[in-house]
Amino acid sequence: MAAEVDKVFKALADASRRKLLDMLHTTNGQTLGQLAERLDMTRQAVTKHLAVLEEANLVATVWRGREKLHYLNPVPINEIYERWIGKFERQRLRALHDLKKALEGNEDE
Repeated sequence: MAAEVDKVFKALADASRRKLLDMLHTTNGQTLGQLAERLDMTRQAVTKHLAVLEEANLVATVWRGREKLHYLNPVPINEIYERWIGKFERQRLRALHDLKKALEGNEDE
């Protein structure tokens, strides 16, 4: 179990991979080409990032004919939330966040 969680944290540590997950969250079931055309990197780099996300079980793939579609799998993120974030009371965290923003003068965020 710990090795699986480590893979998820490693995958989420990279900004490009988080962007890929955001893109799949917005429009699930995209091909490599669709994902690569919206990023400032080569198809090979996108392929490597997708492989890390697949290894962490954050992305699942389905073949449709000759196209490989990539889908977001939010289950590992939810498990991290339940284990690491969910144990804290949401109201307390929100109150602390609001207090911090008020003290910093950023109440509109």
